[in-house]
Amino acid sequence: MLLISPIVLIPTLLILTALFITHRLRSPLSRVPGPWYTPFTSLPLRWHEFRAGRTRHIHALHLRHGPVVRIAPGEVSFSSAAGVKEIYASGGSGYDKTEFYDLFTVYGRRTMFSTLRREDHARRKRALADRYANSNVMRGESVWGIEERSARFVEGVVRGGRGGGDHAECGGDGEKGSGSPAVTADLYIALHAYAFDCVSHHLFHPSGTDSLRDRHDEDIMKEVTFDSSLQYRLLGYYSPALHAIAGSRLLGLLLGVTPRETPLADRFVLDTTSSTRGVDARPFTLLSRLGEKVVAGDMEGLDVAAECLDHMVAGIDTTGDALCFLMWELSQPRSVRFQGALRAELSGVGGAAGEDTWDKLPYLDAVVMEGLRCFPAIPMSLPRYVPPGGRSIDGYFVPGGTVVSAQAYSVNRIDDAVFPEPDRFDPERWLVKEGDAQRRRLMFAFSSGGRGCVGKHLALAEMKILLRDVYSRFRSVPDESMTAEEMEMDDQLVSSRPAGQRCLLRFLPA
Repeated sequence: MLLISPIVLIPTLLILTALFITHRLRSPLSRVPGPWYTPFTSLPLRWHEFRAGRTRHIHALHLRHGPVVRIAPGEVSFSSAAGVKEIYASGGSGYDKTEFYDLFTVYGRRTMFSTLRREDHARRKRALADRYANSNVMRGESVWGIEERSARFVEGVVRGGRGGGDHAECGGDGEKGSGSPAVTADLYIALHAYAFDCVSHHLFHPSGTDSLRDRHDEDIMKEVTFDSSLQYRLLGYYSPALHAIAGSRLLGLLLGVTPRETPLADRFVLDTTSSTRGVDARPFTLLSRLGEKVVAGDMEGLDVAAECLDHMVAGIDTTGDALCFLMWELSQPRSVRFQGALRAELSGVGGAAGEDTWDKLPYLDAVVMEGLRCFPAIPMSLPRYVPPGGRSIDGYFVPGGTVVSAQAYSVNRIDDAVFPEPDRFDPERWLVKEGDAQRRRLMFAFSSGGRGCVGKHLALAEMKILLRDVYSRFRSVPDESMTAEEMEMDDQLVSSRPAGQRCLLRFLPA
């Protein structure tokens, strides 16, 4: 009875509170800049995560506090080249990943992306990295597949001809008095279909998809692209108990969370990988290589399916979103000069792309680089654990076990000495030789180190070939019905998509 007396309870609470505050303020992280509340609670960060605004929240903290900022009691964000190098490249591919990546296991199996220890990642990467080498992507059937799908995109979406499906419709005049028909296309759907067809070609050919023309394949793409399970998956990470409650459909609706359900994508990948085990897959494909690993006893069939589904989903979202944001920006009145310069370089360009193609198209390369700087395919934090014993990162000692990360959105724009007017889209900054090394050192669009994006060369090829084919023959302007708010960044787990999940552009003959 004595314990519940206010005379005892109040002083006890005051003492415990004082001890808690003292302990947090004496942490080695107390030297790290950040909001006053970050030594004590992570609730503001979690609030922004659940509202799909983590990226913008952390960037605002960097703008206020500098390149190193404490964002939670045991979490620090870095946006400097020194921080990126230490976290992601030191000691052979940097620090180990956190349990956050458990959210990316597939069929209960760890994929290359979801492996936590760098040794496990290196082992899996050695098994498949050559399939994503530029020399493999840009030759023979591999690049031909991208060329073919880009041609389908132009014919079915930009021209609005047969096969356009729901992606495009004709209407209106291209110019006053010109009589040239304008085609309005929903690039959000069409670009994700293009990315799906390209990545499935690289994974499975001849068993890839044709979602630009086939309604069933388009439904698979939409199932992945329109997924809205962010809050549900975060609940699983931060609060398994609430996650279990949200598993009830009724309670899930009340909590405003939706489970991730992709039965069409699951069936497609499981059927494709189990029916061939890579026997019929062409030599350049990922399935061909993973099939060899199954035969050798190094992988099981479910591991192959998990790896392929992981690559497929990543290839749809990242390339589709990056192209969507970039083509929207190129279509804005503020970017009319850049689109004009790009079309001038591309006029008359033809023939199949090869490894040296892009060396002859510097403006196209600059447009893509600036697009990835402003709208990185994965703009969000990539968390890692500081190794035991702690490390010094960009001038601050960080204890072992602390979660550290960098996000491309901030790394790519925080240093205005390297990127003047960093929020302005300006491809021509990449054409200036002075400062080029510094710019490239701060480009974090594909992460960094040995655990950087293995599909970088495939993504770049898809982007450049499509932009070449579209802007060598057409120009684009935003549809009048679109608003800037619809194209605001809406965070998912690591990628970001347009908030309105649509992007209507009008295409006219150049």
